[in-house]
Amino acid sequence: MGQKVNPISMRLQINHDWSSKWFANKNDYAKFLSQDLAVRNIIDKKFGSRAAINRVDINRTPNLVTVTISTAKAGVVIGKGGVGANELKNETEKIYATSVKINIEELKKPDLYAKLLAQNIAYQLEKRINFRRAIKSASSNAMKAGAQGVRIEVSGPLNGAEMSRREKEVAGSVPLHTLRANIDFAKVDAHTIAGLIGIKVWIYKGEVA
Repeated sequence: MGQKVNPISMRLQINHDWSSKWFANKNDYAKFLSQDLAVRNIIDKKFGSRAAINRVDINRTPNLVTVTISTAKAGVVIGKGGVGANELKNETEKIYATSVKINIEELKKPDLYAKLLAQNIAYQLEKRINFRRAIKSASSNAMKAGAQGVRIEVSGPLNGAEMSRREKEVAGSVPLHTLRANIDFAKVDAHTIAGLIGIKVWIYKGEVA
């Protein structure tokens, strides 16, 4: 089961939580979901990978929507004099048609977050760096940052080859079936000249009691 199911959805309510928190009736559900997707798309287009955004959490109350952005580069999101955060607040308020509060959380150890690690590998592959060097370096950085285990898989036309293949790098221990294991997972695509390369990263941070 651990091989086929998303490691985060598999552990929801055990050691992971939903990225959007709200309640809605049948009439409002589609509306709320489309609003959240629109806000996430705006954040992605506005900052992209340059802001190293790991996660966007959205929490709704009757009169307020709180958007929390976890990023390794808080200064990029905030902007000079808070311009970036204010522009984002104005754009999201137009979508939600209510008051919006923007929280920005800075991540101290970006190498411990699967999405940021996968984005870094994708960036290197797009710059034509050898995939083995990229995944070995990323794995080593994560272990040095305090991870107990790292698993990285890349698949596609690696190093510009005509034929697609899959390669992986494993360091430490990564239990896929243990539900109390705190595993961060992310999937990112690298758009190279030879074609699309898929990158999957698992980071094991220990067990939750």
